[in-house]
Amino acid sequence: MLVLSRQKDQTIMIGDNIEITVVDIRGDKVRLGITAPPKIPVHRKEVYESIKQENQAAAGVKLEDITDLPPDIPPASKNDKKDKK
Repeated sequence: MLVLSRQKDQTIMIGDNIEITVVDIRGDKVRLGITAPPKIPVHRKEVYESIKQENQAAAGVKLEDITDLPPDIPPASKNDKKDKK
């Protein structure tokens, strides 16, 4: 782990396109401003972990496990993805 000291309004660069700026320091809290390209998601770690858990849980669901679909929704077929392109 790299540990850096920064003061208010100072910035850290990650690569060429991610900037982390110390916006405010109050007591034991530091506010950071993060500038990153839209294609790079930025989350607090607890939110990231929650998203990761939800994605893993969703990936484990099998079509036959879903029994409470409304009757007007047809079952998915392997050709559905090809038809939508």
